[in-house]
Amino acid sequence: MTPKEELYAIVASELTEQQAKSELMRLAKEISNHDVLYYQEASPEISDGDYDALRIRNTAIETAFPALRRSDSPSLRVGVAPATGFSKATHSRPMLSLANAFEDANVGEFLLRINRFLGLPANALVEIVGEPKIDGVSASLRYDSGAFVRGATRGDGTVGEDITANLKTIHDLPKSLKGSVPDKIEIRGEVYITKPDFLALNKRQEAAGEKIFANPRNSAAGSLRQIDPAVTASRPLRFFAYTWAEVSESSSVNPNSADWTTHWEFLQTIQNWGFQVNPLARLCHSLEDILALYALIAEQRATLQYDIDGVVYKVNRVDLQERLGMVSRAPRWAIAHKFPAEQAQTILKDISIQVGRTGALTPVAELEPVTVGGVVVSRATLHNEDELGRKDIRIGDHVVVQRAGDVIPQVVSVLTDRRQKNSKPYVFPDHCPECGSLALREEGEVVRRCTGGLICPAQAVERLKHFVSRNAFDIDGLGGKHIETFWNEKLISTPADIFRLSEKQEAFNEREGWGKKSVTNLLASIESRRLIQLDRLIYSLGIRQVGQATARLLARNYGSLATWRKAMDEAQNHEFPAYEDLVNIDGIGPIVAEDIIAFCSEPHNHKVLDDLERVLNIEQVTEILTVDSPVKGKTVVFTGTLDTMTRNEAKARAEALGAKVAGSVSKKTDYVVAGTDAGSKAQKAEELGVTVLEESEWRELING
Repeated sequence: MTPKEELYAIVASELTEQQAKSELMRLAKEISNHDVLYYQEASPEISDGDYDALRIRNTAIETAFPALRRSDSPSLRVGVAPATGFSKATHSRPMLSLANAFEDANVGEFLLRINRFLGLPANALVEIVGEPKIDGVSASLRYDSGAFVRGATRGDGTVGEDITANLKTIHDLPKSLKGSVPDKIEIRGEVYITKPDFLALNKRQEAAGEKIFANPRNSAAGSLRQIDPAVTASRPLRFFAYTWAEVSESSSVNPNSADWTTHWEFLQTIQNWGFQVNPLARLCHSLEDILALYALIAEQRATLQYDIDGVVYKVNRVDLQERLGMVSRAPRWAIAHKFPAEQAQTILKDISIQVGRTGALTPVAELEPVTVGGVVVSRATLHNEDELGRKDIRIGDHVVVQRAGDVIPQVVSVLTDRRQKNSKPYVFPDHCPECGSLALREEGEVVRRCTGGLICPAQAVERLKHFVSRNAFDIDGLGGKHIETFWNEKLISTPADIFRLSEKQEAFNEREGWGKKSVTNLLASIESRRLIQLDRLIYSLGIRQVGQATARLLARNYGSLATWRKAMDEAQNHEFPAYEDLVNIDGIGPIVAEDIIAFCSEPHNHKVLDDLERVLNIEQVTEILTVDSPVKGKTVVFTGTLDTMTRNEAKARAEALGAKVAGSVSKKTDYVVAGTDAGSKAQKAEELGVTVLEESEWRELING
């Protein structure tokens, strides 16, 4: 097993639910920060390989712990919200991102997943189109009657920035399409700058005393986001088209595929219209064909005139693409096979212990600074006590570091042949380094946890940081360092204290660096967050195993804070209906339910919630559904074997129509769709008086 394979094996098999939850929280925050730097500011701090590594780590953990997937997960998000300076442009269909493959085996798994979803034999051959993944900036182009009328950035996948005027300056982007074209069509592709043009641009920038761009991608992004189109026109931007979104119904019987039935036909068609299509695209008929194309493009990578960071594989047949649909932020029918991440060797100078908001003790390697993928690395995660022992990592060791799969780099392996003779195994502390309390490791867990609870300052501060974080209260201007300072100076000790800072304005006037305007801005930002949605409030509480997705489920099912609190109090008795209602929520099982109940039953937390209710205006979450269907808002359970679609396909279709898919039958279930050998779920539905539909009846219902 290679070091990388060994690393990902750890993710899949050795993390506990508690550690997985903690890592997913940190990953969501880290990736969100990098998204802003990448999509909005065109100034990424890490390489594409390092960024992809963060996402693959997130995906690996979510695969191992699907119930822990957060609603703010990077796997559910594409890009970031559009920045100010341009008007907003709503995409006719979401601009999705792509799942990633880093190993040949991942590509094989991708093909197997397609066959399983479609109910095909494992060895069935599904044609795939492979195209180089251009390292540029995504853009969507709208054409009416063949004329270019609007162009937009990806933005957050739903709403981007209107950059029509800037896109019109790109010479190989057709302003009008040739031949017979649909009345309306949206074409998507990548804006980029060639390597020679990039070097020439930087020379001109340097001569003029202007900003020097770090790489072609940054220069393309910066050029597209110029307020003055004349500046964009002076930059050598190019465009490769690679897919479509909306197509007018008048152009074809099938509004989603127009005059083509395959992706390969689409590429030929848009070339005739005047678009540039990557000449290295190939039609592949087997896994061997796909991997051969990947090897060929990887070999040619250094000699290409443009930057690429992998190869994209897409199911060729459009009807199969439509059946496969999407999951989270990505289509099921496409994947990006990325080029490998970089590694480096350095010396582990020390091992420090960090204490998180749940009391988890996490070992961190303090490294001799080393450059990995263009970024200077001085710290790396060591995961947990077992990881240290399994790899026998010791202070003074020469180690291999890789920026792959975590919020900070990983120590992949130890170079034992270079180990000092007097080195000793690291002894993991059994007391919290922050408060001195005993640190215990519960049976079945790999994480050791401080038992100090509320008296542990590290936990208290981390909980407050979480409370004001981006996906919780998102209080602008109140960052982690401010929380630490306010805590140490006893300005705040509980979440509600944040909303009483206006009563301590005199204390700000005596603080260095806090002018009247900065104080006013901070207090105004805090005041603006008094109105909060219920799901964000629940998430902000930092309940173990409750991420944004679970918080949203709770808010959606209970509606108000008072109703939720009352139900959680009743759910402490497992014989009460409130407990059954909680564990029957799709995505919340008994283990997660116990953590929620335990939090709500803690007297201190009762006081925290009572206090927050006094200072906040809490509104229930409003579910926004973009579809109107007979099953919108209904709860559906699928059971047995379906004949015309797989269970996964049926669930995906139901969710796309606005239904809630549950895993068990209860009184709140609206429909049970029973296939062959339906079993106990269908029987329970009949006992409860829940409507049971045969597969044909279900299809008739959803097809209207």
